Amino acid sequence: MPLHFIGIGLYDEKDVSLRALETIKKCNIVYLENYTSILSCSVKKLEEFYGKKIILASRELVEKKAEETILKYALEKDVAFLVVGDPMSATTHIDLRLRAEKAGIECVVIHNASVFSAVGVTGLQLYKFGRTTSIPFQEENWHPETPYNAIKENMKNGLHTLLLLDLRPYEKRFMSINQAIEYLLSIEKRREEKVFSKGLFCVGCARLGSLKPCIKAGNAEELLKEDFGKPMHCLIVPGKLHFAEEEALELFKVHK
Repeated sequence: MPLHFIGIGLYDEKDVSLRALETIKKCNIVYLENYTSILSCSVKKLEEFYGKKIILASRELVEKKAEETILKYALEKDVAFLVVGDPMSATTHIDLRLRAEKAGIECVVIHNASVFSAVGVTGLQLYKFGRTTSIPFQEENWHPETPYNAIKENMKNGLHTLLLLDLRPYEKRFMSINQAIEYLLSIEKRREEKVFSKGLFCVGCARLGSLKPCIKAGNAEELLKEDFGKPMHCLIVPGKLHFAEEEALELFKVHK
């Protein structure tokens, strides 16, 4: 029986495609991956809309216990693995698919919108984005500088940088754009390489995929003072701008 990898969009229960909804309704077991992103609506609302009971899938379940749960059931039943955004945008989902294929399980992928395409609403050209990276919550004795390095590398090539922000749904913690900027400024303070300064032009995006996303453009210091509201948030550091991109970003500048 197939294991269906299904993208359910970025914002709420209505983002699911007709094909995906029909597939979910016919599945015996429905999992919702619950660690790379979340929707704005509750799981209960999803269950009501889909007409199915949903099992939340933590990182530990997907990466360490899938053989005894998801993959085991998929050998005998139709199983849906729901992912916010597109199901093949994260390495962890690709890994699950590879393990399923090795176990002889047929895999079906139903795509949907993802943050990688939704950032196009800013007017920045998608083909000009370089390496995407994530900003994690800081922990004692662990302050990775990978995001800073990615921005530096992309800048050299004139490319935009998309920074995805950490989330811990079980702790109800979601990194804000403001926290992300503070994190990057703290790295700049240590390294002093003039990669991420208070005057650097950035674009903050919240709730992409909704009918009214929050998009604000300005220098880092200006965005620090802005309230972007509820999650999910992401941050963009633009590279070399085309005149059409500059014109588009004028729509979102915090101080015109």
